[in-house]
Amino acid sequence: MNYEIPKSTVAGQALALDNQFRNELLRRMTAEDLALLEPDLHRVALPLRMPLVTPDVPIEAVYFIEHGIASVVARTPGGHEAEIGFIGNEGMAGYSLVMGDDRAPQACFVQLEGEAMRMDAGSFNAALTTSPTLRLFLLRFVNSLQIQTGCTALVNARLRLASRLARWLLMCDDRVVGVRFSITHEFLATMLGVRRPGVTIALQELEGLALIRSRRGEVIILDRPGLIALANGGYGEPEAEYSRLLGETGSGD
Repeated sequence: MNYEIPKSTVAGQALALDNQFRNELLRRMTAEDLALLEPDLHRVALPLRMPLVTPDVPIEAVYFIEHGIASVVARTPGGHEAEIGFIGNEGMAGYSLVMGDDRAPQACFVQLEGEAMRMDAGSFNAALTTSPTLRLFLLRFVNSLQIQTGCTALVNARLRLASRLARWLLMCDDRVVGVRFSITHEFLATMLGVRRPGVTIALQELEGLALIRSRRGEVIILDRPGLIALANGGYGEPEAEYSRLLGETGSGD
């Protein structure tokens, strides 16, 4: 992670920081809440394009992502689609259950393969009912994701494509170990809601500025501070709000 991932702010309760999980929600919730979930958590692979949430279909499970990235994608009846949410090991898929709904109008699928801790919806809902703190804690994550979505709407409306691409690559960099990841121009075009030639031109601009190196199906980050500058204020606020909502990271972490 390149931005600070915070501790839970639930007062007077032990945190679950010292456990085997890489997902930050599982690590930062209270030990009591984790104990409710843990018997029903099962590690699963997340292959590329695996659907985690299907629009308007009852959610079967939640996924606390350990490695990889999932995208929340909105689609029009005509088939146009764009990414509106971005989830890595700081979050979870299937979060509509936290808000008392059993489905969502948007799709959520794996865009960079990895692993997650899966929990059936029934067991997850039972845990939410049992614990007075679990739902409140996870609602803070949902709020942070809504802030991210609002920022995405702003940058898509007001920033040029190169700045939007820089922000998207920074968000990937926050959630992927190392400085390189596999991604195609076609997929970037879908995620950014633009045509493929525009993505190609934007990648060439970032390469010309020595911010990245782009190969067939792969992007390598060369200059993270330069990407932040090019993002033109589009990156940073949602990351700071995540820390504000879920608590500051202590010096001992």
